[in-house]
Amino acid sequence: MIEQIAPFITEQFSDLVGIPRDIVKIELFHVEPITNSPLTVEILMFQREQEIHDAVASMIHTKLCDCGYPNPHIFFVILSPSLYYKEGKPLNEIPASISSYST
Repeated sequence: MIEQIAPFITEQFSDLVGIPRDIVKIELFHVEPITNSPLTVEILMFQREQEIHDAVASMIHTKLCDCGYPNPHIFFVILSPSLYYKEGKPLNEIPASISSYST
C-alpha cells in the first residue's frame, strides 16, 4: 500500500519543501515490533521553517489516514549540512550550483 501512495507523497513533499522530486527518497523498513507500536514515519531532512514541517506532517498524516493507517506517529530527524557528505565533502562546502540538495 505504501508503494501506491509514494508518488503522491513524493510530489507533495517536493512541492512543500521546495526541492526537486528526484532527490526525494522513500524507503520502507521492515521491522518486527516488540511492543504494541503505532505506524511510524521518520523524515530525514534539513531544517526548514516550522510551517513547512507542520505542512509536511499534516499532508502525510492525512494521506495515511485516508489509506487506512490511523494515527501514524510522524517525526523529523534534522540533518546538518556540515555533517551531510557528498563526494566526500560536507554539503555546506560544496557550491550550491553543484549540489542538488537544497538546505
